[in-house]
Amino acid sequence: MWITWLKSGLEFSTKAASAALFGILLLIAFALTASMGSQEYFGFFRYDYLLFYALIIQVCLLYLKLESWAEAKVIALFHILAMIMEIFLTHPQIASWQYPQPAVFKIMTVPLFAGFMYSAVGSFFARSLRLYRVSLRNLPTFSNMMALAVLSYINFMSKFFIPDIRYGLFAWSVVIFWKTKIRFQLQRSQLQLPMLPVLMLLAFIIWVAENISTFYQIWLYPSQVDAWHMVGWGKLGSWYLLLLLSLVLVMKILGYRDAEGQWTLKTEDQQQL
Repeated sequence: MWITWLKSGLEFSTKAASAALFGILLLIAFALTASMGSQEYFGFFRYDYLLFYALIIQVCLLYLKLESWAEAKVIALFHILAMIMEIFLTHPQIASWQYPQPAVFKIMTVPLFAGFMYSAVGSFFARSLRLYRVSLRNLPTFSNMMALAVLSYINFMSKFFIPDIRYGLFAWSVVIFWKTKIRFQLQRSQLQLPMLPVLMLLAFIIWVAENISTFYQIWLYPSQVDAWHMVGWGKLGSWYLLLLLSLVLVMKILGYRDAEGQWTLKTEDQQQL
């Protein structure tokens, strides 16, 4: 029995590491390039080299067929939406956070590599669905999920002008996903978990990655400029809501939901249609 559990644990960990490959490689680069600081090297800066590095990762994933073109298109869409949000939230009049180092390749206050941090989240979702052969039961309608995701996205920016509705959004997500179950395959066996705890766990993992990123000064919140400290627990909620946007985009384009709420991954040929 324990051998079966060991094999299942090893398979789960291997697939998780493979699905998170983009993000893991980025975090390694954040640590290795920290000593570069704001210094210029051959006409470029640290953020620029991170951009080159992220582009190489993306090309390699496609070339090695570790990521399909359909998955790349979904990830690119999430990348664009995230960059729009970044430009707004780092504007000097908002200044939710800042990129403290210079860059040649940037849009206003945001270095271009920043979007790839969000791409890593989209890549993880897309690759996990395929690697674990995920299906879902009792999934809400896409119109319901998309409305929640869009309002969550808008709230990140509108909360500076009108009341923050994040608690209502949290409640909405709990109501619609309460019965949703995630099925995945390990050791040729089908396992099932409730969706909400999985989303909360993923938000926590991203929060940990955020702490690593700010420690290496990839970006900084205003309270971290003078001295680094851990990111507040409140950011878990922000990541949870942002995960919903990425997840809905991935599921809508890469899978199919039937009238009974059963979601299954499309074949690669179906995804190209």
